[in-house]
Amino acid sequence: MHLQRDGYELSDDKSRLDLLAVKALLDTTYWAAGRAPELIAKCVEHSVCFGLFHRGAQVGFARAVTDFSTFTYFCDVIIAPEHRGHGLGKWMVETMLAHPDLQTVTQCLRTRDAHTLYERHGFERTEYLRRTSNDWSKEKRR
Repeated sequence: MHLQRDGYELSDDKSRLDLLAVKALLDTTYWAAGRAPELIAKCVEHSVCFGLFHRGAQVGFARAVTDFSTFTYFCDVIIAPEHRGHGLGKWMVETMLAHPDLQTVTQCLRTRDAHTLYERHGFERTEYLRRTSNDWSKEKRR
C-alpha cells in the first residue's frame, strides 16, 4: 500500500522505514522514550507498520499488532511535531482502520491523550487489565 496526499507519502512497506528516525520519533513520547533500537527492530519485524514520509524523510510512524482475525492493537502512532496540525494523524488512523490485514473482530489501543482522534473513528473508552515487565533485558533475550 502506498498513498500520497499534499506532498506526503504513507506506506506499509517496512523496507522503507528509517529505524533511526522511528527511534527519534518514539523518544519524544511518554510511552516509548528510551526504547532500545533492537526492541524497535523486533517490534517492526512482528507488526504491520506504517511510515509517513515528506520529501523522502520519515516524519511519522505507526504500527499494529494483530492475529489477523480476532484482534488488532494499534500502537506507536506518532507524527513529528513540525508536521502536526495537517490532519496527518487522522489520515494515518483512517488508513490503518481500512487496511485489509487489520480487518479484525476487535481493534483496540491505549492512550493518555488524543482520545478525540480515536473516538471519531468509533473507539470507546474501556477499562482493561495489564501486566508489564520492567526488566527490558528479558525482552532482549527473546
